[in-house]
Amino acid sequence: MITLSVVIPAHNEAAYLPRYLPTVFAALDHWQAATGGTGEVIVVDNTSTDTTADLATQLGARVITETVRSIGAVRNTGAAAAAGSLLFFTDADVALPLDTFTAATTAVDAGAVGGAIPPLYTPARLGARLLCAYWDHYRTRRDGAQGVAQFATADAFKAVGGYRPELLMSEDVEFFARLTAHGRQTNGPVAILDDLRVRPSTRRYDQWSTARMLWWQNPLTARRRLASPRMWRHWYEGSTVR
Repeated sequence: MITLSVVIPAHNEAAYLPRYLPTVFAALDHWQAATGGTGEVIVVDNTSTDTTADLATQLGARVITETVRSIGAVRNTGAAAAAGSLLFFTDADVALPLDTFTAATTAVDAGAVGGAIPPLYTPARLGARLLCAYWDHYRTRRDGAQGVAQFATADAFKAVGGYRPELLMSEDVEFFARLTAHGRQTNGPVAILDDLRVRPSTRRYDQWSTARMLWWQNPLTARRRLASPRMWRHWYEGSTVR
């Protein structure tokens, strides 16, 4: 029987957790009722200065702390504390469909070492929508996957060494490439669950101009100085909640 750990990085997410975390628990309850499996939700509080930790606890999550401001390090800390045989990584501002964990565990039962669910972004501005459509096309052509909804067996996660904590951008793409290579070596493919979509918030797309998003979110910039806190400080700190 698969046990499941959901790992959610969170830095100052008090405005978003009440909206999005209940969708995680709804999907987990749905999976547990259907399969008899057991699961947990771990929120990794990453130096929040708001009520993120308290809210996550009130909503039913287990809260742990990571002080290093690196999304890879935060996910690895959550994975290290997890009890599940399957690790599912999502973000604090992502709504999960009800069948999320049913689909993920079905793929793993069929032999996958992990996989991902693509995101569906719905920003208000046309330029932002076109940018999102481009990235979805780019992902599809390259068999990649974003970190808003990735999963891996605990064994596969350990085998590939988890996320690279020194990478401040594109760490999810790099991790998924190694997971895919590991799957090929062990005859366990990754599964892109294209029949589902997770729905992230569109806060950066709504708050930043399309030109600014295009600068930070394009294949060339997304490969530049990925371990530089100075380079990526605007991405980490530049999106406000509302």
